[in-house]
Amino acid sequence: MSRIGRRPVDIPANIKVEIKDSEISVEGAKGRLKKVIHPHIKAQVQDNRIIVTRASDLKQDKSLHGLTRNIISNMIKGVNEGFTKELEIRGVGFRAQVSGKTLNLQLGFSHPIAFAVPEDISVQVPKPTQIIVKGIDKEKVGSIAAKIRSFYKPEPYKGKGIRYKDEYVRHKVGKAVA
Repeated sequence: MSRIGRRPVDIPANIKVEIKDSEISVEGAKGRLKKVIHPHIKAQVQDNRIIVTRASDLKQDKSLHGLTRNIISNMIKGVNEGFTKELEIRGVGFRAQVSGKTLNLQLGFSHPIAFAVPEDISVQVPKPTQIIVKGIDKEKVGSIAAKIRSFYKPEPYKGKGIRYKDEYVRHKVGKAVA
């Protein structure tokens, strides 16, 4: 990951970055993000670029170097453009709807599932079988999408369940009838 860590992160004109000790704060059109970086990794702003450096050449520090650089890059992209994950629901009678900050899912169970959406994440349901998760924090958007998917993972026989839009589910052949 050290090759990734060596590349500087460009700061767009409309983004404001502050670095205090080991805390990085990024503010843009969509909001504000703060992260604390590992003490062995240092970041500094030079000529509208963020340069990430590491304390030593230990294997752990090298991997943290690239990781930190990508986290900072994702923070800048998040406050500038935002992140999106799309989910599809497949199955007879399976559907979703949003009411306020609650996502209601009907997935063939005896009860509907009510999922409380965090404040900084927005969930849209353009069609009853499509869910769009949006936010400025890539990690949070991904974890919320994974949590929604975990309510009914796609099964390999009929393909029923919640899947990512571009996810391929390998189908298995059922039992042979005698």
